[in-house]
Amino acid sequence: MARPAAPLHTRLSAIAAVALGGLVGTPIRYQLGVWFPHTAGTWPMTTFVINVTGAFALGLLLEALTRLGPDTGIRQRLRLCLGTGVLGSFTTYSTLAVETTLLVRDDRPTIALGYGLASVFAGILATIVGIAAAAIVRPEVDAR
Repeated sequence: MARPAAPLHTRLSAIAAVALGGLVGTPIRYQLGVWFPHTAGTWPMTTFVINVTGAFALGLLLEALTRLGPDTGIRQRLRLCLGTGVLGSFTTYSTLAVETTLLVRDDRPTIALGYGLASVFAGILATIVGIAAAAIVRPEVDAR
């Protein structure tokens, strides 16, 4: 009797794919923050653009991979490396939380509320647009 495969999150190849992607996404996000810093008490535009762009790219990637077939083999590795690794480390929701908290601390609650809400809603919209873009490029999956 064949032994069942180890859960994906415990496989060294899956962990390596995510780690490799993280080595790409993290320095890109960091460098963008260096190139485009924001002033305390103002809208954190760099983080906002990073997160919305990442949401679009993730929607596009995941829909495109889904339309290519089951989440196995190279599609699974691409999802782990590009989706979880690159885009997971490129987007920065922990920074969104810190920046929102700092805006409140700096007595900018209106900007903080707007930033938090706009980030979530723009992220959802960007994901939907990414999914739609992938659907336009590859309209159907052959289920046979």
